[in-house]
Amino acid sequence: MPFQMKLTAITLDCADPEAMAAFYQQATGFELHPKSDSDFAGLTREDGLFIGFQRVEGYQAPQWPEQTAPQQVHLDFAVEDLDQAEVLLLELGAVKPEYQPGGGRWRVLTDPAGHPFCLTRSRAVPQPTLDESRTPG
Repeated sequence: MPFQMKLTAITLDCADPEAMAAFYQQATGFELHPKSDSDFAGLTREDGLFIGFQRVEGYQAPQWPEQTAPQQVHLDFAVEDLDQAEVLLLELGAVKPEYQPGGGRWRVLTDPAGHPFCLTRSRAVPQPTLDESRTPG
């Protein structure tokens, strides 16, 4: 059997770990890790996946799509309704950059620390065929 690794955690640099944890907790419903503080906060999904947020002095937010401060990493989240998810996330503090390369297939937003993340349609939602996508309105 070939060597395999199981992803257990993703940690993002930021200036305010508690604010980042609050944003992603509201967006995902993950549980707040009990050992969160002003230097490190985290969330745990029920299957054990951990998303951490660590304070970095002098943190510089990624500049997307420019690369003057590269994004370095981004997260993808599947949602049933792109429009509904976008509205909710914008209310929580996300920002929608003007540049949207997905052509309607996905949306790029940035979290409160400037990290780009994508919203994609859940696979359970039927995707339009090429002919359906050309049909107006």
